Amino acid sequence: MAAPDLSNNHRDTLNKIFAHPVSHNVEWQDVIGLLGAVGDIEERHGNLAVTLGGETEVLHRHGSEKSLDADAVMSLRKLLASHGIEPN
Repeated sequence: MAAPDLSNNHRDTLNKIFAHPVSHNVEWQDVIGLLGAVGDIEERHGNLAVTLGGETEVLHRHGSEKSLDADAVMSLRKLLASHGIEPN
């Protein structure tokens, strides 16, 4: 279940992350906003360290990419789902 205090933009991003087939238009800027709303984020050497419920996962950002690749979307989907953050 998604956190109740998410903005419409955060909910749209969450829906893209959980879309089937995997969406290729999930933008880093939107993901950073969503993750900041549900957990703690820290930039580490150009990558994002995301902490939810005491668990930290590093999402790798390649260069100046605007969107996440399919592997990053799947990792993010798994991390969010493991903490009960899913679209309604």
